[in-house]
Amino acid sequence: MTRHEENREDGTRGGRRPGRRVLKAAGLALAAALVLGAGAASWAYRHLDGNIRSVDIDSALGDNRPARALTTSAPTGSASASPLPTGAVNILVLGSDSRSGAANKALGGGDSGGARSDTAMVVHIDAGRTGATVVSIPRDTLVTRPSCPLSSGGSTAVAYGAMFNTAYAVGGPVCAVKTVESLTGVRMDHYIEVDFAGFAELVDALGGVTVTTDEDIDDDDSHLHLAAGTHHLDGEQALALARTRHGIGDGSDLGRIGLQQHLVKALLAQISSTDLLTSPAKLYGVADAVTGSLTTDTGLDSLGELTRLGESLRDLSTEHLTTVTMPVVTAPSDPNRVVADEPEASALWESLR
Repeated sequence: MTRHEENREDGTRGGRRPGRRVLKAAGLALAAALVLGAGAASWAYRHLDGNIRSVDIDSALGDNRPARALTTSAPTGSASASPLPTGAVNILVLGSDSRSGAANKALGGGDSGGARSDTAMVVHIDAGRTGATVVSIPRDTLVTRPSCPLSSGGSTAVAYGAMFNTAYAVGGPVCAVKTVESLTGVRMDHYIEVDFAGFAELVDALGGVTVTTDEDIDDDDSHLHLAAGTHHLDGEQALALARTRHGIGDGSDLGRIGLQQHLVKALLAQISSTDLLTSPAKLYGVADAVTGSLTTDTGLDSLGELTRLGESLRDLSTEHLTTVTMPVVTAPSDPNRVVADEPEASALWESLR
């Protein structure tokens, strides 16, 4: 058993706590349409469904990829309903700094032409879907970026010693997925991208999120200034927390990753504890923010598919969610960059296959 596997079984796997569902938000979109009433439900469903953007990653990458995990299904309780999947699944989740559009520019500036993956997490959901591991990949990691197909035709050149987050810049979601699969040897079954404005809108739709910081944060770049302690943040402040790096620790990306992982758990706890079904307007606002912030692969590009994913995770709680960072060491070629720390990094990825 690896050290990573030991951490995943540290004391919290036994008990099931109803109501603390990790991906409850995926099913909220469908519930929103239902509670709005028969007259508005059809319009609401079409609107929420139309919010979701998608990229056909499977067609772009073809068959030259790591093997898929074996999938199984569990009965849904209805003879007419398709069984819900129960097999292990890996999802690449990116936070993009494309900042295109007025709302995104207001939160960071820039345009989509220089977009990079500001945050990268591989979400591994265990077989049985009662436990999950989130692995953060530092954006400053130096990798071999593989040749990636371009939507305009042709392909990018192989790049050695490239920063990990440049994959998205040169080839979008397709190249980001291919680079992660090349780095990890793990098949990404799905892709989810969240933009700046969408994340901030989701936090605001939930009424904010409560976090506790262990140290003062003073970062003029992200415009975040917080004293150590517990704070209730609005969407813009939560986004600043996810992006800050210069006001904590040694100013590296590793400190920011720790904040991001803490924020993810706090946000999931907020979703789980909020009784949205008693407020149709708030429920619809959350569903609109969730679907409007997403770009997915074509396997998750509908309200029905997202709801089905959420239903398959109904027994997954925040207590069974482990967050780790890919083991890294300072790059010999650049003290401001890191490289995978072997063999620990390979052992981690092997445990997720």
